[in-house]
Amino acid sequence: MIPLRDDNPSELKPVVTVSLLVSIGLVFLWQLTLGPQGGQAAVYAFGLIPSVLFGTDQLPPELAVVPPTLTVFTSMFLHGGWMHLIGNGLYLWIFGDNVEDAMGHGRFLVFYLACGVAAALAQAIPDPTSQLPMIGASGAISGVLGAYLLLYPHARVLVGIPFGFYVHTSHLPAGVVLLLWFGLQFLSNLMAAPGSGGVAFRAHIGGFVAGMVLVGLFKRRGVRLVNPRRI
Repeated sequence: MIPLRDDNPSELKPVVTVSLLVSIGLVFLWQLTLGPQGGQAAVYAFGLIPSVLFGTDQLPPELAVVPPTLTVFTSMFLHGGWMHLIGNGLYLWIFGDNVEDAMGHGRFLVFYLACGVAAALAQAIPDPTSQLPMIGASGAISGVLGAYLLLYPHARVLVGIPFGFYVHTSHLPAGVVLLLWFGLQFLSNLMAAPGSGGVAFRAHIGGFVAGMVLVGLFKRRGVRLVNPRRI
């Protein structure tokens, strides 16, 4: 199920959402200029590696270009491929503007980064000796989805549902779309082999829960949770 757009208008221009999209896009283009070996080195240098973050391991001097704690943030701007980038960008574009509208620009940026940190820790703490680097904005964006669920569950989202070569489109409540998304992350995490690479499902879960917890603290005064549908 692929979200295509929502019918939820916003009042503020989503300057932070757009700036984040541009930033991760530019960083990805930079990754491409490095070539395969340079790109892999960048992932290890700027990605979050739990064993390095918690002091179990150390990177070679040529890769230790930023302090391990800073990789909690730098890892949010790296991506592993076009599909990784486009998927994250699509979710941020559809849901980020309304959450930014509910919080204001500055609060939304802090909220986004805080959810990214929570997501990174949710992935790293259960396996602190892992040497697999974690990259991507999906943990922070998961926090945006968690906030959107509590702010605008009644908004309508146009989704595409692939059936082979045919894609069926349907309008569904945002609450249904986001709860199904969260359920898929939860089930995928249960089925994932311990220590395996691939998608950081724990980060998605941690970011989503962080977004739900923090939205009440970051939303602007007067903004209601569980807003009625806006036309």
